[in-house]
Amino acid sequence: MSVTERDVIVVGAGPAGATAAAALAQKGYDVLLLDRHQFPRDKTCGDAVPAGAIELLWRLGMREKIEKAVERGELYPLEGMMLVSPRGHELHAKFNHGKLGSDSYVAPRIYFDALIQEHAVASGAEFCQAQAKAPIVENGKVVGMKVQANGRTHDLRAKLVIGADGVTSVVARNLRPKNEQHVDSHRAVALRAYIDDIEELPKEVEFYLYKDILPGYAWIFPIGENKANIGLGMRLDHFRKRKYNLEQMLHDFLERPEIKKRLLRGGQLRDVATWQLNFGSQKHLRHVFDGAILVGDAAGFINPLTGGGIHNGLVSAELAAQVADEALKANDVSRSKMQVYETLCHDHMWESMRNSSWMQRTFMRFPILVDFLVRRMKENSQLAKTFLTKL
Repeated sequence: MSVTERDVIVVGAGPAGATAAAALAQKGYDVLLLDRHQFPRDKTCGDAVPAGAIELLWRLGMREKIEKAVERGELYPLEGMMLVSPRGHELHAKFNHGKLGSDSYVAPRIYFDALIQEHAVASGAEFCQAQAKAPIVENGKVVGMKVQANGRTHDLRAKLVIGADGVTSVVARNLRPKNEQHVDSHRAVALRAYIDDIEELPKEVEFYLYKDILPGYAWIFPIGENKANIGLGMRLDHFRKRKYNLEQMLHDFLERPEIKKRLLRGGQLRDVATWQLNFGSQKHLRHVFDGAILVGDAAGFINPLTGGGIHNGLVSAELAAQVADEALKANDVSRSKMQVYETLCHDHMWESMRNSSWMQRTFMRFPILVDFLVRRMKENSQLAKTFLTKL
């Protein structure tokens, strides 16, 4: 890590951060990509990636890399989904291919994130393992990052910082005022595990919207050979009010008769982990500051109904790279110059966030509506389309 000023420091090398780093490096900028972990590394997630996200990565030049990962069995292609309502009604729907013909996938993050991080480095970004401590702010403007690496603290300077360091973002916590942090009604808590002995539904993801978990759901996402990503999530304020225990909830889910009969050896779980999510449904949150932009989970672009954040994270990274390019060319990385990023994100995501938030709140109050939608509306319903496109 040199002491010279970089064009861009990207904090966090997950999908959003690595995408932003790759896009800007391809434009010729000096990009330093930071992450506290070396890659490959696991990331707690449901692992589902919709076709739209895959095709965005194709535009970044990753089509061949993704096809080879599929051939290696690292990405598991999907053909459809099943939604199960509180009274056990089932909705089966087929995934549409993307506009360019891509499939949707279950992509364990240990493989998926490493693919994009490697592509960022191949595109010209420099990667460094370091723990971000805080943005460096001078005269109200972000001018770099204070990081810890190799047992020492370093001040790294840059014209622009992109915060892509996830739901617990150091960049967001330091730049957003306390009254602009996410509140519990716009957050969720989730638990994920991998299960090694379940009869999966081949190439079909499963969502269970039963009464005790609304507003939330349990899922089974297959990865082949009787293995799956399995877990559940719930809105955080509801979870705390009920004083639930996620591990007990997962155990109860596995004891449901329709699930228990599919377990070959009683339910062999591994890599059990919990995490929190910030929804994109909370209004009036800033994503742009003088010298800094937030993307992905650090900004809070997670769908409030499905909990999916990868597609929105990649979209935000692509938009951030476009805005950053214009700002750097103009030698103006002020909030006023880059605020168009917030408008672009709103135009691309807000309608879906608003509709998903309405469904989430309505289902909590009227579980019978889920039964109606699943039983009557079938795959043409807004409910089905949301789960199909916002994994």
